Amino acid sequence: MNNPFQIQPELRYGSPVCDEILTGRYFTIGYSWYFRQAKWTLEIINRNRHLLTDVERQNHFRADTRIPKRFRAGLGAYRGSGFDRGHLVASANQDIQEIQNSETFLLSNMSPQKDDFNRRIWRKLEEAVRDLNDRESILETYVLTAPVFYFGAAVETVGDETDEYGIDVPVPHAFIKSVLAEDKRGRLSLWTFEMKNERLDGELGDYLVSTYDAEQLVGGRFWDRISGGDLHKQKKDPIAIW
Repeated sequence: MNNPFQIQPELRYGSPVCDEILTGRYFTIGYSWYFRQAKWTLEIINRNRHLLTDVERQNHFRADTRIPKRFRAGLGAYRGSGFDRGHLVASANQDIQEIQNSETFLLSNMSPQKDDFNRRIWRKLEEAVRDLNDRESILETYVLTAPVFYFGAAVETVGDETDEYGIDVPVPHAFIKSVLAEDKRGRLSLWTFEMKNERLDGELGDYLVSTYDAEQLVGGRFWDRISGGDLHKQKKDPIAIW
């Protein structure tokens, strides 16, 4: 069996543990059977961006049939729930080819998100990461995104018994996004954010956290193939993100 770290470039610097690794054409999902959604996703933003063309958003929301049926969500789980099918790998991060963009609409890449979270602060963060990636000095931008469930907090679920899959999907309490940027001189910079799954009115810098603390919440090292711990001691700057 091939080692995914040898063939998936987005895993070059490591990934947390998970129940099942789903290797896509352009990004990788670490899936949690218990939570019926990704434990994490890892991507390089448009890693072949020199080929960039205008591709329309595909909106091909569908179940991921690579996951055993009893552990995967169907479209009915979200129907009438009041929650958005929130992208972990953003559609606009993967828009060079139609198939690349279409794969971001697999439900394995979705988590239930409050609409006033998904459409406001979460979108703002996604746009800021793309702005970073567009800088002339940046070679590649790696993004790890993970749902968070807080110990001791009540967990809401979405689901519909009439759905063909008939399972409940837990609603994350928060989301982590860890952004690792490599510049053209090979230098690495790291920023990690923690955002509660609710309407948030702060600035992006208000949600910067220690990567070490975020790893504790998710349950695994994020960038474990980078030697040393210097990147995990990044400064928190609430004024300037990048």
